[in-house]
Amino acid sequence: MNLHFSRKLFSLLPQNYQVSISSTRVLASLFFSTKTPTKPLSSSDSCTLCRRIEAIRDPRASIVPVLDQWVKEGNSVDKYQLVSLVRLMKDYKRFNHALEVSEWMTGRRFLTFTTEDAAVRLELIHRVRGLEEAENYFNKLSVKLKTKYTYGAILNGCVREKSVQKAEAVMQEMRGGGMATSSFPYNILIILYSKTGDLDKIPPLVKEMERNGIDRDKYTLRNLVVASVAASDISGVERILKLTEENPELGLDWKLYAMAADAYLKIGPIDTALTMLVKLEKLMAFRKKKALFNFLLSLYAKTGNKHELYRIWNLYKPSSESMETSYRCMIDSLTKLDDIEGAEKIFEEWESQCTMYDFRVLNGLLVAYCNRGLLEKAEAAIEKAVQGRTPYASTWHVMAKGYAEHDQIPKAVEMLKRAVNVGRSWKPDPILVNTCLEYLEGQGDTEEMKEFIRMVKK
Repeated sequence: MNLHFSRKLFSLLPQNYQVSISSTRVLASLFFSTKTPTKPLSSSDSCTLCRRIEAIRDPRASIVPVLDQWVKEGNSVDKYQLVSLVRLMKDYKRFNHALEVSEWMTGRRFLTFTTEDAAVRLELIHRVRGLEEAENYFNKLSVKLKTKYTYGAILNGCVREKSVQKAEAVMQEMRGGGMATSSFPYNILIILYSKTGDLDKIPPLVKEMERNGIDRDKYTLRNLVVASVAASDISGVERILKLTEENPELGLDWKLYAMAADAYLKIGPIDTALTMLVKLEKLMAFRKKKALFNFLLSLYAKTGNKHELYRIWNLYKPSSESMETSYRCMIDSLTKLDDIEGAEKIFEEWESQCTMYDFRVLNGLLVAYCNRGLLEKAEAAIEKAVQGRTPYASTWHVMAKGYAEHDQIPKAVEMLKRAVNVGRSWKPDPILVNTCLEYLEGQGDTEEMKEFIRMVKK
C-alpha cells in the first residue's frame, strides 16, 4: 500500500493545478484560538475578578465560589468578560476551570448560549471528563445548536482519541447535513489517518475536497506532508513543495518548508535537507519569526553541523525582550551535539542579561549534566540558581531523575519531595515515584513511606 501512496495521493494534485485560497473558515479560529478575545477583560473590575481566579493554582479547587462571591459583593459581570475568562483559562491549560466558567455562565447567569459557546464547552468536556461525556452532551444539544461548529468540536474530540469509527460517523453526518463545507474536517481526518496508519483513506478525502470545490489551505498541505512522511514517501513531499512554489497565492508557508526539511532529515537525502534549510534561512531574513528561528536551530542540530548551528545563532539570536525560548532551544541543540562547554557559555550569556529568571533554561543544562553523570556540576548550578529564587517543580524533578538513574535513591527521594512541595498541581513521573517507594519499602521505614505517599497524592 505504501509503495503506491505517492501516485494515488498526488495524482490528485496535477502540476498545472491552480489553487485559489478563500478567506479562512477554519473552526479552530473560533474555539481553538489563543488570540485575544473580541472584548478582552479591560475594566479594572474585570481585571480584579481575573486576578482572583488566576490566584487559584490548584486545578482541583473549584472557582465557582469565587464567581458567586464576586456577584454577591454587588459586582456586575457580562458575557464578554466570562468568555474572555474561559479563553484565558484555556490558554493556561486550566481546562477544568474554563469548563466551570462556561457552565456557570449559562447555569446561573441566564446569558445567551450560542453554537460557538456550545462548541467551546464540548471541547472542554472532552478534555476534562472524556469523549463519552462529550458525546452525551452533544447528543442532548438542540437541533439549533448542532451546527458545523459543534460537529467540528465533537469530530476533533474523536480525532484526539484516534477513534476512526466514531470520527467517520460524525463526518458522515456532517456530509448529510451539508456541514462539510470547509477544509477543517478534512484536514483533521487526514491527521487521524496519518496517525492510525490508514493512509489509503487519504486520497479519497483529497479527491472529495476537489470534487466539492473545497480549497486546500496551508493546513491541508502540511497534513499531506505528515502523511507522506508516515508513508516514507519522499516524492510526495516534493510534489507538495512544487505545488506550493507554482501557486504563489498559497503564500510562503515557512512551517511547510520546516516540516519538509525535517522529513528529508528523517527519510530523504541529507543534501536535499540542507538545501531546504537554506530556503528556510532566506525566509528568516525577512520574517524574523522566533518560532522559525527555533525550528532552524533544532533542524541544524539534527544535521550534526555544529558550525552552521553557531552561524545561525550568531546571525539571528533574539533580543532580551523574548529570549528564553530561543536560549532553551540553543542549549538543547548543543547538548544533543555533545557540546556541553558551548551550552554552558550560552547559559551564562542568558543568565547575565535575563530580567526574569526562567528555570526552564537551567533545566536544559541540568538534563545534560544528569544524562552524563555530571551530578556535581548539576548540584553546583542549581545551588547558585536558587539563591533568592524559588525553583520550579520541574527543576527538582530533573535532579530527582538524575539521582535515580545513577542509583542515588536517597537524594532522588529528597528532590522529589521538594518538587511536590513546590508544585501543588504538578504530577511527578510514576516510574520515578515507584522507584522511590521501592527504596523506602526496602528500608523498612513505614512512616516515611506513608508520608511520601501522602505528599505525592496531595
